Amino acid sequence: MRIAILATGSRGDVEPYIALGMGLQGAGHAVRLVTHQNFEALVILHGLEFWPLAGNVQEIIQSREMCELLEKGKFLAATFRTSAILQRAALQWAREGLAACRGMDLLLGGIGGLYIGLSLAEKLGLPFLQAYLAPFTPTQAFPSFLFHGLPAWLGVTLNRLSHHYTRQIIWQGFRSADSLSRRKGLGVPAASFWGPYNSRRIQGLPVLYGFSPSVIPPPPDWDTDTHVTGYWFIDTAADWTPPAALMDFLQAGPPPVYIGFGSMSARKPAETADLVVQALRSINQRAILLSGWSGMHTADMPDSVFMIDSIPHSWLFPRVAAVVHHGGAGTTAAGLRAGVPSVVIPFFADQPFWGRHVARLGVGPEPVSRRQLTVERLAHAIQKAVTDQTMRQRAAGLGAKIQAEDGVGRAVAVVRRLAERMAA
Repeated sequence: MRIAILATGSRGDVEPYIALGMGLQGAGHAVRLVTHQNFEALVILHGLEFWPLAGNVQEIIQSREMCELLEKGKFLAATFRTSAILQRAALQWAREGLAACRGMDLLLGGIGGLYIGLSLAEKLGLPFLQAYLAPFTPTQAFPSFLFHGLPAWLGVTLNRLSHHYTRQIIWQGFRSADSLSRRKGLGVPAASFWGPYNSRRIQGLPVLYGFSPSVIPPPPDWDTDTHVTGYWFIDTAADWTPPAALMDFLQAGPPPVYIGFGSMSARKPAETADLVVQALRSINQRAILLSGWSGMHTADMPDSVFMIDSIPHSWLFPRVAAVVHHGGAGTTAAGLRAGVPSVVIPFFADQPFWGRHVARLGVGPEPVSRRQLTVERLAHAIQKAVTDQTMRQRAAGLGAKIQAEDGVGRAVAVVRRLAERMAA
């Protein structure tokens, strides 16, 4: 079967779909990864066919306006800022997507690829397989990731409604761009005001969730064709050689903590780095500090802190005492699999949801939002993660369960059964 995977967003959003694509390709399918131009090298490195979509998500996230919105946790404002960017790219994405998906048998994507993917599926008469990294199917079991703070006493009805509200918030951010691409780029009818969630291109098809059932068990009100497969990981550690200076640092003392905020650009990176260093000094804690897209740096870096631009999580995380991160789905998954506690500093979107879930599982302290982060709060959270033996045992136990799962394999098996059904 020929499969086009539409994956948009940050590296943490795209990597799981690369892992899934590798599994599908290994099972004999022809896979094309349709994503941003800045991920071309990453996709090709892992042996998949790359097809570009215009734009560089790093440049968008690092813009001054977006930095301010993300740091303040203003998800709605960031969504509508993104909506304006998407509207400018809509026609180009429609043309590029149409060229990418012609000749395919199946389209696949998550939240980032859902709307353009459904538009293309309707144009080309193809099935679209939903494959998400965070819960997107309404359920009574827990609130949506955008309404993660709902108190339990509000009940199951509001839990289910919160998922529908989240679907609407995200859809309304995409709707103008989607309507433009459908009308002028693809020549298909506009989707309903309420979204394309009832499209016949997804009816009767399975739904995949790329997270662990040990982290979020399948809710009892999800149907049997909704599959929580386990995480979709890329394992690159075996091919990665660490710098000699990093190995010297790791061997020079007790395990450090890892600190990095992934693609979440800090508006004042030097101040963020200084806050982090002060917190570490106050508890005499060694650390590996990832600059990444946030560009964190400080002129007064102590010997107890090692700074690096990028490093495979699968190699580093099992070697540290705890991971301090922004709560992105990919980094959260890597931290949980490593079996060490996580300290989550969420910025926006699904990050607070994952932070609360880490705390609820007992494998990390309560999350501290980026806009409320202080030296004292960060120091307290790190100290708890490093010294709380019960938390550390829970994290190790959960890590062992996740390591035993084969999320990609289970997802590939679902696609295999779908292919057999389509061929019958």
